[in-house]
Amino acid sequence: RQNRYVLGPALIEYGFLALNQNPVPVVARPVLEALVSKYQDTVHLGILDNDQILYLDKAAGSRGLVARSRVGHRMPVTRTGIGKALILESPELWEPLFRRDHPDEDVTPAQVSSFLRRMEAYREVGATMDLEENERGIRCVAAPIRNGSGRIVAAISLSAARPYIPPARMQALTPVMKEAADTISRKLGHDRL
Repeated sequence: RQNRYVLGPALIEYGFLALNQNPVPVVARPVLEALVSKYQDTVHLGILDNDQILYLDKAAGSRGLVARSRVGHRMPVTRTGIGKALILESPELWEPLFRRDHPDEDVTPAQVSSFLRRMEAYREVGATMDLEENERGIRCVAAPIRNGSGRIVAAISLSAARPYIPPARMQALTPVMKEAADTISRKLGHDRL
């Protein structure tokens, strides 16, 4: 017989208390809802936690997109738009995390070089993309959120199924997501935008 453990009510309560001590989800929620209302696509909020993405919030779109993400779920950093946005200004992490996020694959120097070039381009723009790297058929555009000291503390993304987010729309959504992230950043005290 295999032992099985479940979280008790007290542990779940502590988890929610810890989550509620982070001001980012509270400040970001109206922005997530506004994006979903205007664009009808799913919007995520995430942070970097132990070299993984931790989703803090998700506002589901109205297009019936069923992405495997959920609040409290973790994802690989370099396969997600949010993850790339969170490490946008940490180039020393790019290659190690890319290699770590692809453990079962023989990563070639060309693949690493391609990823590093994309990250440099994203850093220039100030926003990132997930081109179906995390989940087949799902693309997203993401941007970093900064705190009062200017440090990236979270990221926001808009995700849609491939037919709803062709390359031209991804480009058009880039300034939208940057502005949404900047709005949240200003509410967190960042004023150097």
